[in-house]
This record gives sequence, structure tokens and C-alpha cells, in this order.
Amino acid sequence: MDMDFERKLAIPMEVKEMYPLNGQIAEIVEKKIAEVKSIIAGESDKLLMVIGPCSADNEDSVIDYISRLIPVQEKIKDKIMIVPRIYTNKPRTTGAGYKGLVHQPDPSKKPDLFKGIIATRELHMRAVQETGFACADEMLYPENHKYLDDLLAYVAVGARSVENQQHRLTASGLGIACGMKNPTSGDNSVMLNAIMAAQNPHTFIYRGWEVHSHGNPYAHAILRGYTNKHGENQPNYHYEELITLCNQYDERGLEMPAIVVDTNHSNSNKNPFEQPRIIKEVLHSCRHNETVKKHIKGFMVESYIEDGCQKIGEGVYGKSITDPCLGWEKTEKMLYEIADLL
Repeated sequence: MDMDFERKLAIPMEVKEMYPLNGQIAEIVEKKIAEVKSIIAGESDKLLMVIGPCSADNEDSVIDYISRLIPVQEKIKDKIMIVPRIYTNKPRTTGAGYKGLVHQPDPSKKPDLFKGIIATRELHMRAVQETGFACADEMLYPENHKYLDDLLAYVAVGARSVENQQHRLTASGLGIACGMKNPTSGDNSVMLNAIMAAQNPHTFIYRGWEVHSHGNPYAHAILRGYTNKHGENQPNYHYEELITLCNQYDERGLEMPAIVVDTNHSNSNKNPFEQPRIIKEVLHSCRHNETVKKHIKGFMVESYIEDGCQKIGEGVYGKSITDPCLGWEKTEKMLYEIADLL
């Protein structure tokens, strides 16, 4: 993490010391971080593709999925950089539904946070070692990021967290690209204020330390759609929405004005099969307007081995137990089609 840890106030348990990285993994992660940063900064014209299961619910099927991306990445590497999603935390605040690997390393059993944190680190380490990909995760709990800060190539702050001060402050001390999602209300100013906070230095308490963050210029926007006052999903990836956000970015003078479009959630009305169409529409907007093209850096896609989703306990291998995902055959076809359009 890009922070100066000045004064220790408490001693948290460090799982990282129990499961340290070897030099090979560290080198891969460092290289992938630099590649993502170059895309966000506009130094590379590759498209960033953050893609994978809605939730990392099964270690073997997640690694299986990521392994399938290897030959695809090799064929499209000149145009697209793939960063697999290994999302180990899910914002299930009502008590219903699967809360992610960090809470339930076995979805069929009761929560075990100690085992969950270990399972989370082991899964990310395994992904790098076995596939050569450094992956993305959501920073649902800022204090947990320290368990993964030497493994991730990309991190996102979710729609329900983006207005939280601790998330913004922690994002300002990350040494990797950090996407800030628009809130569920759809208010761009909340997202842009979060980006501004993350791009500036701060002094605050983090995990019992008094820390000084340096500011993260790679903090940027993620558009994921929103819900109106009637609870109806509303997209925000259309041309006019993109132009508006580009203008708002420029008005604030933020560093590295970058936009990633989340193609699922409210943008697709949680219909994963709409995701390829949404990407193609945004790319059409890029061809139509240079300003939009300059700002659009990539996409987030929810994809797994099998189409759709299932209930916990149904046991279909590689099928989401949270939001429905695009299956592998459609995903592979989509990635090649996008590369052909670039």
C-alpha cells in the first residue's frame, strides 16, 4: 500500500506473514499493476477487461474459469488486457444470501472469518501462480485490504461503499488502480467526490496505525447503472450519459479522467446476456466521439462457466450462487468479437 505507517496503535493478526509471496508471484503482480496503470493513465490504448464470476464461491471452479482465459488473452493481448474478477466479499447487509468467501469459505456452512481470510489469500495466490493473472477484488471492508494488497492488480469500491469516508481514505493510499462506482442513487457527484478524495493525500487511522496516504491518481469512475425512487433499474452507459460524465470530469480537473463501464447490475437490469450488446454500444459511442473515446478505458463483466445462477446447495459446477453471469461459450465469443472491433 502507498502509505507511510507512522505510529502503531494496535496489533492486528497478519495472515500475510503466514502465507508470504515468493519472488515469482510478486514479479507477476508488479508487472500487471503497471499494465493496468498504463491503461488508466492513457499511456496504453489497450482496453481493460475486468471479468469473472459475480462471487468467488468455489476455489476450483474459479481457477478453472480463469485458466480458460489464458489462451484467449494470448490471442487478444495486443488489444485487450484481461484482469479476472475474484470477488471474495459481497455486500449482503440484510442477512440474506451468500456474503462471499471471506465470510463463508464453504457456502453450505456457518461463517468462519478466520478461515475465510486465509481462503481468500490462498485463492488469489493460487490464481497468480497457476494462471499468470493478477486479479481484481472489491474493497468491501477497507481493513481487510491489507491481506491482499500485495496480490491485487485492480480494486473496486462498490456502489454502497463509495460515499463512506474510510473507503475513500483507504483508496487514497492504494498503490493500484481503484475504480469508484456510482452510488445506487446514480448521483455522479458522489462518485466524483469519492475520486477527488482518493486522488488527494490524507492522514487518518487505518487498522490501528496513524497513516499518511500519498493520494492515488489512478482512482477513476465505474458506471454501473442505478435505481430510481421506485426501485427500477436505470442504465447510465448511453451516449448522453457518457458525454455528461466526461464534461463533469473535465470541470473538476481530476487527474487521469478514466471511465470503466460495468455492464451488469443496473446497466443490464441484471440480465447478463445484455452485456455483449452494452459493450458494443459503448464502443460505438467511442467511435462517434473522441472525448468519449479518450475517457473510456474498459469494462467490467460478470461471467462464469455456466449461464445464469443457482441457489446455494444446487451444486451445479461453475454456476453463480449470487447474480446471474454470462456463460463461458458466450464470454469467449464476446471477447473475440470485441477485439475485432478495436
